[in-house]
Amino acid sequence: MKFLTDLLPVLVFFVAFKLGGIFVATAAAMAVAVLQAGWIWLRRGRLEPMQLAVVGLIVALGALTLIFNDPAFFFWKPTLVNWAFALVLLGGELFGRKGVLERLLASQLTLPRPAWKRLTYSWIAFFVGMGALNLFVAYRFDLDTWVNFKLYGVLGLTLLFALLQGVYFSRYLEIEPDSDKKT
Repeated sequence: MKFLTDLLPVLVFFVAFKLGGIFVATAAAMAVAVLQAGWIWLRRGRLEPMQLAVVGLIVALGALTLIFNDPAFFFWKPTLVNWAFALVLLGGELFGRKGVLERLLASQLTLPRPAWKRLTYSWIAFFVGMGALNLFVAYRFDLDTWVNFKLYGVLGLTLLFALLQGVYFSRYLEIEPDSDKKT
C-alpha cells in the first residue's frame, strides 16, 4: 500500500501531462503532494522528514516552474530527491553505529554488518546514478520522453535493481523448516 501512495504523485503527474501538458501536470503534482501530506499528517500525526522534504521540493520547484513558465525547475526534483536519499544513506553509514537501511530493515532481514554496508553503498550508487540519469534524460531528450522516463524508466529500473539486490542478498536468508509438514 505504501508503494502505491508513494507512486500516486507520479501517476497523477503522468496523466495530467498527457491530458494538459507540463504546467497542468506540475500544478496537479503540487496539489496531490500537499493533499497526500495532509492525509498522512491527519492519520499519523506527523510526516517523516523525507516526506516533508519531497513535498517541499515539489511545491517549491513546481511554483518556480509555474511562475517562470519554465519546466527546467521541475526537472531537478527527481534528481534532488535521489541525491538526498543517497546523502541520508551515506550519512547513516559514516556517522551512525548502524546504517539507515540496517535500522529500517533489521527486523525483516538478518545480514552480517559487511553485507549491510554493501547493500547500503549499492543503493547510494543507485540513487546517485538515477539522479544523474534523470538530468541526462531531461536535458538530452524532449519533454514527452522525460515524462515517460519518470514513470516507466524510473519504476522499471528501481524494480529491477531491487530484484537484483534481493537475488544477491538471498544467500544470507535462512530458510525455516516447514513445521506444518508431516513426515
